Amino acid sequence: MRNFKENRRLVQSSLEPTPLWPRPETDDLVADLKRDGVIVLPNILSAEQLGDMQQAFESRLRRMRWNNIEGYQKTERHRHMVEDVLLLDQGFVDLAVHPLVKQIVTRYLGTDYELTEAKGWKSLSTRRDFHGWHGDAWYDQTTEKKIHREIKLAMYLTEVHSGAFNYIRGSHGKQHPRTVKNQEVENFDASRFVELTGAAGTAFLFDTSGIHRQGVPMLEPRQAIFYNYHDPRVRLQQEDVSYYRYHPLLLNAAFLGRLSREDQRILGFGNKTNLQSCFERQTQTPLAFKASSAIFDAQLRVRELRDRIAARLRRTFHS
Repeated sequence: MRNFKENRRLVQSSLEPTPLWPRPETDDLVADLKRDGVIVLPNILSAEQLGDMQQAFESRLRRMRWNNIEGYQKTERHRHMVEDVLLLDQGFVDLAVHPLVKQIVTRYLGTDYELTEAKGWKSLSTRRDFHGWHGDAWYDQTTEKKIHREIKLAMYLTEVHSGAFNYIRGSHGKQHPRTVKNQEVENFDASRFVELTGAAGTAFLFDTSGIHRQGVPMLEPRQAIFYNYHDPRVRLQQEDVSYYRYHPLLLNAAFLGRLSREDQRILGFGNKTNLQSCFERQTQTPLAFKASSAIFDAQLRVRELRDRIAARLRRTFHS
């Protein structure tokens, strides 16, 4: 397959961005995406951009997010999640609205799509298959009979030798996205399986209805970001409504100075379709969180008392 073999060499050999491809080669990328459901992109960011993104992403992985301390979220055992990466560095925004990405996604989804989510993970070393074969369920399948298209843009921020993204070519658009059992996957010809190892900066687009997974085993930690593009008017599944997934993007004004009208549309400027005013997630607060909050509150009380005693002593000595 020309795209996977040639483009992977492009990504691994250099981090210098490739100029926007001429129309015939863009046509090949779009044709490959329509046929296979997944394509590897050429290098579209510079080494400097990638380095800044890596540094910004790494800064969120030093500790768990708590109170006014920025960090990652922990919702499962084997991954540290970094939400809203468009807040972190200019490169994350530049990637989301890169001309080549827009050209391909527009020709695949039409002109009604938006970027609806931008997040990343640090996946920890494990031999457990904790994120198995599936298609990404996102729309309400009880009311939506059509198999709606969604594209994800993924980029590795670290070199990936194991635990790479796996995809079954040509499995997209065949069924509503769902969890797929290993026994079902065994029925596919081995030639249709793609494993995308690669250097930091490797970027690829895939139709999320296709069958894919995070490979196992994962022998070293992997950092990657994933952007979702779909029509925001499509009714979401209730699970995502309750979680407030696909909420309006959180953006950093410092990174928005060069946006075109098309870029603003893609980033959802002014679109309140999935806005939930005063949203509050319905979840039970963990006991450990309550305990740590109580300890922190006690520390603040002690510090306040200490400051008051010190101030009173100063007044006494100066009187």
